[in-house]
Amino acid sequence: MSHHSTIERTPAPQPAKTDAPGRARTARGRRSTPGRLARLLGSGLVQAVLIVVALVWITPLAGLFLSSMRSESDNATDGWWTALTDPGQLSLDNYTALLKDSDITGAFWNTVLISVPTTVLVVVLAALAGYAFAWLEFPGRDAVFLVVVGLLVVPIQIGLLPVAKLFGSVGLFGTIPGVVLFHVAYGLPFAVFLLRNFFAEIPREMLEAARMDGGSEWRIFSRLILPLGRPALASLAIFQFLWVWNDMLVALLFADSDSQPLTVALQSEMRQFGSNIGVLAPGAFLSLVVPVVVFFAFQRHFVQGVMAGSVK
Repeated sequence: MSHHSTIERTPAPQPAKTDAPGRARTARGRRSTPGRLARLLGSGLVQAVLIVVALVWITPLAGLFLSSMRSESDNATDGWWTALTDPGQLSLDNYTALLKDSDITGAFWNTVLISVPTTVLVVVLAALAGYAFAWLEFPGRDAVFLVVVGLLVVPIQIGLLPVAKLFGSVGLFGTIPGVVLFHVAYGLPFAVFLLRNFFAEIPREMLEAARMDGGSEWRIFSRLILPLGRPALASLAIFQFLWVWNDMLVALLFADSDSQPLTVALQSEMRQFGSNIGVLAPGAFLSLVVPVVVFFAFQRHFVQGVMAGSVK
């Protein structure tokens, strides 16, 4: 009797109890990483440094904006900072003259017609290819993906002349579709590589559950992959739009006078008129303000994409 009671009072092994708290502490440590980062960014010293960096970054932008609202004589006489103490120098005459310049306005719309379709095509094609490389089985998948990764190291300058000859033979040279096609071709390798790696982090169980419920691959892609990949898609769209909007090398070679974007038009104004600040300053500010607006419009998705990538 006492022997059985002794066995019953023998304490049970404890490793399982100590292992669970250990895993919980590890999980809390992982979850607290964004919290520690937020507390670090909220410290006074870090905020002061960020304010200084922001002021240094925004000073040229403010100088360009004030110069674009001053007359050529004022800009030739003294610096743009004098407008801070003499606001009477500022006017919208330069922008009025700029909007009446058919070459500049036409180049602005050419830039829109190049940047927007390129961004849409790159994001859509890269999303489809990224999903295929991440979750679909087909012959030669790994070999094709290695080729895509290898294209990342090919400099854009290598393809300029051969592609220019090819476009000339098919009638695309000097046209907006030719510029768009070149940007899409050279933007896809990085875009596919980025989205494939992001989509591969999605838990396999979610896709298997969707397939067991009868979901087709297109339905899984459109209803599951795209919503989960929204931060990565937004980040890619921002980067691609900025790259194409600010490009001058490709447009300088592949666009003619009727299809040239704003960067080439401003460069032509500088070459023809030297220091024509009355056209260059408002044109440069117009070229700069659009990417800034696009970035702040998608800022929330961009930050989510960066944070998701850092946590993973």
